[in-house]
Amino acid sequence: MSSPVILITGGSRGVGAATARLAAARGYDVAISFVSDEPAALGVVADVQACGRRALAIRADNADPQQIADLFAAIDREFGRLDVLVNNAAMLAPQSRLEDLDFTRMQRIFAVNSIGPILCAQQAIKRMSHRHGRPGGVVINISSASARLGSPNEYVDYASSKGAVETFTTGFAKEVARDGIRVNCIRPGHIYTDMHASGGEPGRVDRVKESIPMGRGGQPEEVARAILWLASDEASFITGTFLDVTGGK
Repeated sequence: MSSPVILITGGSRGVGAATARLAAARGYDVAISFVSDEPAALGVVADVQACGRRALAIRADNADPQQIADLFAAIDREFGRLDVLVNNAAMLAPQSRLEDLDFTRMQRIFAVNSIGPILCAQQAIKRMSHRHGRPGGVVINISSASARLGSPNEYVDYASSKGAVETFTTGFAKEVARDGIRVNCIRPGHIYTDMHASGGEPGRVDRVKESIPMGRGGQPEEVARAILWLASDEASFITGTFLDVTGGK
């Protein structure tokens, strides 16, 4: 029997890359999408293959419906199945107060962070749902603690886009619950990844770590373990649920 296949959008760095590596170690064949850093994506592919698993990296902008359709078509050709979708791809823009956010930035953040996961889920349904004669599957949406906290003075637009992901999770989970698809959501807190540099402050986690009850930032692997637990049969009766990986914040 062929191995289960996991697609991780935005899989070339940070939480996505950590999830790809851990998934390979646990027996998944792995597909990742990336948007700009091809060498990093190919590095993840090499790590997956070093575990003896099959790997595929496809350049696909989460905001582009055609590129998303092409991504899933490539997975069909390479693997012929899809068992788990991790909607991880997201973007952050430089820290700013609300009155200084420009319209183009807002549009791009919502297109990538909010609409992108919906586009990917539409494609996943066709490959997972009992309604389409498929065996079922799992979708894990990656939100952020900012959806609860709001990210004032920094990223209100990013936090709002993640709030949309959470509402989408709730509705989508209920819609496909009888079609063999479980849908859950992870909220990472302050995690040591390259994403903070996109916001203009690479050292942000160390600056804010005293505000975290556990007194430290999280590692990408700690988020990856939560993702893969929710994807596993150990979470077989869990859908429409939110899991905070935030050190208590």
